[in-house]
Amino acid sequence: MKKKLRINGHSHLLPYPEEIPQFMKDKGIFWVDKDRKFMLQKNWSRPVTDSSFFLKEKLEWMERYKIDHAVVLNLSQLYGNGLRVEEMKQALRFQNDFNAKVQHDNPSKFTCGFVVHPGFVRGALWEIERCVEELGLQLLCLPTHYMDTIGTWRCIFDEENEPIFELASKYNLAVEIHPYDGEKFILLENTSWRFHLIWMLAQCADAYHFLTLNGYADKFPNMRTCFAHGGQLAQINLGRRIQGFDGRPDLFEGKTHPRKSVGHKNIFFDTLVHDTGSLKLVIENQGSKQVLVGLDDPYPLGEMESAPQSSYPGKILDLARERNIVTEAECDAMWEDNVLQWLCGDDKEARQKLVKRITGT
Repeated sequence: MKKKLRINGHSHLLPYPEEIPQFMKDKGIFWVDKDRKFMLQKNWSRPVTDSSFFLKEKLEWMERYKIDHAVVLNLSQLYGNGLRVEEMKQALRFQNDFNAKVQHDNPSKFTCGFVVHPGFVRGALWEIERCVEELGLQLLCLPTHYMDTIGTWRCIFDEENEPIFELASKYNLAVEIHPYDGEKFILLENTSWRFHLIWMLAQCADAYHFLTLNGYADKFPNMRTCFAHGGQLAQINLGRRIQGFDGRPDLFEGKTHPRKSVGHKNIFFDTLVHDTGSLKLVIENQGSKQVLVGLDDPYPLGEMESAPQSSYPGKILDLARERNIVTEAECDAMWEDNVLQWLCGDDKEARQKLVKRITGT
């Protein structure tokens, strides 16, 4: 009988301090202190809350929890918003080269993403070409929002970015949409972790709003988009968006009805929603095939081993199974088939190649 794979579709990895180029620290862009206790930027720091932020420790952690493979996203701190253009290009190139090396050196364990800055579309297209053609990467990581060249904050699914999605579709890329930087454009005091607990989910809902209104899941048929954190507020907000579209058609001229994207085969959501009620809503709205396991490890808002939270990786699916929200077959698919479908789409050869890479057979 074929072994069922456990693939984590949402993971993060920090470079070791000595792997980060000196210019990143000199310019205050991003670095990790030599004791590996903090990740830092100019006027910002965050504790490294788990040793599995780093490669060797991550591999041990995966072994411990029987995770066969992980999809490593880019670090949110390296979206490059607000940096001078040359610094932004160098920082993003460092991130992409680092992720490519991780995938190259550990092909059975990691599929890694790459990042571009949508504010500079032509440069973004060149970097996509480089990452796909030269580095062999197949996952494009994009922020929900970004700062354009005149300092205005925009949603990633702005029509100006269509050349990026066109190229992603041409290359059959998986795309990850992840929120960050909310405190830079939402005019509220950064207190009680509100930007991570509330506004990040609103940012995902906003990005989903424009992906669906612009009909991009059909317009770019070989691009498959996954929303981080289950696109949680997008799920509960569906009825309001549908009523708004129907009630004020004058505001949506030329746009696609929100219903058309519900359960779309090219739109995925991860399981990182923290409670079975939310997970049930995602599955009821979108169908179980559009949901994939995402642990968001090793962040404290990820599904980590934790006594205070009585948590461990994979707990939400175990609970959902106990409560008959999902079947065992659906759980298995969320760990394997659905992740593979997001990463490879209908390209059977790419899928076989990836499974072979993971299993070594």
